[in-house]
Amino acid sequence: MKTKHYQIAAITTLLLAGLGGAQAAGSTGNDALGINDAGISLTRAISAAEQQVGGKASQAEFEREDGRAVFEVEVVKGTEVMDVEVDAADGTVLSATQDKADQSDGDRQEHGERRGDMEEADD
Repeated sequence: MKTKHYQIAAITTLLLAGLGGAQAAGSTGNDALGINDAGISLTRAISAAEQQVGGKASQAEFEREDGRAVFEVEVVKGTEVMDVEVDAADGTVLSATQDKADQSDGDRQEHGERRGDMEEADD
């Protein structure tokens, strides 16, 4: 009797795994392709982010967050790094927050620690 339950459980697991793989194969798999549906260009998103913060963009990318298309732009102003989220439909700045992760990376490098040294120490 237990053997039959194990077989059913194994078959169910395989079927669910197969469905998940089929769903993944059916999706585009690349968020960047969604930019075709964006209402604004990457250039316009960068400009909006730079104006919001008053700095210069160091990197930007198109993302889908909670079903919403956004551009995530990293803007540097002086010694601060800001993460700016811009609505890909109309160019509205949704948020601008200090990027603590990049800030701490800079602090480590200022103190003579290389990023590779820190990663090796964590391993």
